[in-house]
Amino acid sequence: MAPTARLLLILGACSFVSACEPVAIALLGAGASTALRYNIDGVAARTFTATAAEVRSASISALERMGIALDSSTPQEGSEILVARAPNREIEIELEPITKQATRLRVTARGASLFYDNATAVELVQQTGKILDAAMVAKAAPAAAAAGASLSSN
Repeated sequence: MAPTARLLLILGACSFVSACEPVAIALLGAGASTALRYNIDGVAARTFTATAAEVRSASISALERMGIALDSSTPQEGSEILVARAPNREIEIELEPITKQATRLRVTARGASLFYDNATAVELVQQTGKILDAAMVAKAAPAAAAAGASLSSN
């Protein structure tokens, strides 16, 4: 294709795209802000239907499962902050009791540079959830077995 024909094709295509410019700019801005938030925010949070002690235990197990060492634990105005370290990472876990049976878990993972590591924070929340789910199933199994046994004896 000749350079002149390419230029005319590009200019023709641009005339159709110019009407969509506001939409394109908005989409580009949304994508850029999502990418920036992913790299700078580095926070993952979830509320679990479990006591603060259960969520604490599960989050420590999740750290161990991921090979991250717990460094310290500090009470702070109605919540508890756990600090853990891995090579090139500092993890901060905030446990906030909402009620006796609901606890908010907030994980922040900082990388070695200025950016945060959202993927590690999300994985810690997910692993904590899996551990809590397994504990709830294990806790419910004996009760279900006992209920089944009493039904079969009738």
